[in-house]
Amino acid sequence: MTTPGKLYLVPAPLDFGCDLQAPLQDALPLGTLQAAAGITHWICENAKSARAYLKRIDAVAPLAAPLQAQNIQELPREVHKKGDHAGQFDARPLLAAALEGHDVGLLSEAGMPAVADPGSSVARAAHDLGLTVVPLTGPVSLLLALAASGLNGQNFAFVGYLPQDGGERQARIRELETLALKTGQTQLFIETPYRNAALLQALVQTLQHNTRLAVARGLTLATAQVRSETVKGWRATKPQATTDDRLPAVFAIGR
Repeated sequence: MTTPGKLYLVPAPLDFGCDLQAPLQDALPLGTLQAAAGITHWICENAKSARAYLKRIDAVAPLAAPLQAQNIQELPREVHKKGDHAGQFDARPLLAAALEGHDVGLLSEAGMPAVADPGSSVARAAHDLGLTVVPLTGPVSLLLALAASGLNGQNFAFVGYLPQDGGERQARIRELETLALKTGQTQLFIETPYRNAALLQALVQTLQHNTRLAVARGLTLATAQVRSETVKGWRATKPQATTDDRLPAVFAIGR
């Protein structure tokens, strides 16, 4: 009887889409890179960027199989557009190789798969199939930003993306602020990098002056910056200047 393989959740560096990349061994432990190097079957968001990441891994820990021989499957396009956190997508067919005895790696474009990125359906399917799920150690931008923000790390929530429509976004900001101020729960959210400046401007214009706003950008890169102060302090400067380079950013509000 074939012993099933395991599903490894393989974190990726946070420099996806950035002009400059951090040395891989500075962002991820050697043990994670070695474990990833031993995997030859993958589930990912995009095969091209997955191969680029595997090429970087190979420079530190030689791959068990050449890039051309790696078996790489992409998550369906609807998973990218609608997400897979609600349980509607059945990812079990993607894990056929694990049932045949191969370890399978799950990748997202940056950070930990299934956290603020697609992949939770794959982990859920692995559990349903009786497979062992192994999360490897690596950068998670949400926790790095929270730790550096000075906001409440005992009670927090990640709420994904805010609405793009101006009126709906303003209403959502006020809703999250009310929750944060009433309960003390830090509210974390993200935005597509090229919209960072617009979101920051909306936050500064909408939030109460005593609410604390933190923005962590380019985490793990040499150019990383974390700024956390009251909205009154943000209004005294030009907030656009902190996000106009389009680096990935995490936003947080709280007491």
